[in-house]
Amino acid sequence: MGLRGGVTVARTNTAARRTGTVVAFALMLLGALTMVLPFLWMVSTSLKESRLVFEFPPQWIPDPIDWANYLEVWDVAPLAVGLLNSVIVTVLVVTVGTFSSTMAAFAFAKLDFPHKRTIFVALLATIMIPLVVLIIPQFLVFVQLGWIDTLLPLIVPGLLGNVTMIFFLRQYMLGLASELLEAAKLDGAGYLRIYWSIFLPLCKPAIAANVIIVFMATWNDYIGPLIFTNSPENSTVQLVIASMSSYYKDQTDYPMIMTASVIAVLPVILLFTVMQRYFVESFAFSGIKG
Repeated sequence: MGLRGGVTVARTNTAARRTGTVVAFALMLLGALTMVLPFLWMVSTSLKESRLVFEFPPQWIPDPIDWANYLEVWDVAPLAVGLLNSVIVTVLVVTVGTFSSTMAAFAFAKLDFPHKRTIFVALLATIMIPLVVLIIPQFLVFVQLGWIDTLLPLIVPGLLGNVTMIFFLRQYMLGLASELLEAAKLDGAGYLRIYWSIFLPLCKPAIAANVIIVFMATWNDYIGPLIFTNSPENSTVQLVIASMSSYYKDQTDYPMIMTASVIAVLPVILLFTVMQRYFVESFAFSGIKG
């Protein structure tokens, strides 16, 4: 009787695990669909004529496929200028800002200096300040500096690093053996050499994950360019897309807007495709460490 009861319990546990797996998979599939379907609709709409956009049932594969939208979009809006400005801002913020963040994270993780913990806590406290609280003071400062309607307000603050990135990288570096630092110091290496030759290469997965996050935040930023820039020649790609609805008097040309949106999202997809291996490794390391 006891053996039969044990077998029954084992079968019940197995069935419960399978049910849990199916439910979890279904929820993940549903979550994936909520993210993939809007993108597929955007791509599909970019290849349609305007009269076919809102027909029901919708055509996921347009008939006919209108590739002309991808040629005309460059003429109806200053998309090339917006892309160039976004590239300039994003590349500078990501490259220089990543360098600044990794140096700060290394200092907080492996170096000893007075009031290190207090400074780090104060730095983290700035995360709790809402963005809307900072916009007016920043605007007034940039007015005094003569930076309004330039790309400088979008670039310079990002060059100093990102607090969230500093925190994440510090936590990652804390998981690296401090013996590496001591051994390098015994060999005569300075802190800059230790940072550059030892800790920076070991942090590639964490850096890649943060590069993706910072790239997306900077590339997709709409509020900053909207407030600090005025002229079309200083608009980023997000402002150009948002302003496209005003180019048409009678109706919004959704295929043209979706075409510009597809072009704008391609750099993000490309970056994630190239760096996804490091992105996964960073979270796998965090899970093992935890």
